Amino acid sequence: MQQPKVYVVDDDQGMLDSTVWLLESVGIQALPFTSGQAFLEACDAHLPACVLLDVRMPGMGGLSVQEALRARAVELPVIFLSGHADVPIVVRAFKAGACDFIEKPYNDQLLLDAVQAALERSSQALAGSEPRAAVQARIDSLTPRERDVFVPLVQGFSNREIAEQLEVSVKTVDLYRARVMKRMEAEHLPALVGMAIACGVVQPLSLR
Repeated sequence: MQQPKVYVVDDDQGMLDSTVWLLESVGIQALPFTSGQAFLEACDAHLPACVLLDVRMPGMGGLSVQEALRARAVELPVIFLSGHADVPIVVRAFKAGACDFIEKPYNDQLLLDAVQAALERSSQALAGSEPRAAVQARIDSLTPRERDVFVPLVQGFSNREIAEQLEVSVKTVDLYRARVMKRMEAEHLPALVGMAIACGVVQPLSLR
């Protein structure tokens, strides 16, 4: 996965520069923008990232930028920065999905902690949204015997039960189970079950 990025959107050039410097001083890649529109044109929803968004800006304010992201179905964690954080604005921001709201002048460590949490959230969301087609392609690559083990395995049957169903030894099932896990690139059984559900191999309510 690519290096996480932080989009910094603030019309105050001095504040923008100091925020970018702070992030880069701890090794975080920061991309500066002086307008919401410029940011929207440049943001990439497929990268691990978050956005530090000033509430009050000429033209397109921070809340409008947040609404535009939602309209485009861009699930980018948003941290608002504002020197005028009145309650209605804060409430509106959080109702629209903001992950944090920090008042200016901000505490450096508070901002860094919020950014790290947001980047972690973004990375986890992207890791869990692997294209279904890629998972389906791996399922399609299973051999007939691997699939014979794969299906009852994700349904919740034990290795011994699968061995009885297929009339083979438990050791043979162990071997094929390991091959299935490797071919499907699944680190553990719950991940394998999740793939099977996502591609319609099994239905959640049919699991044992």
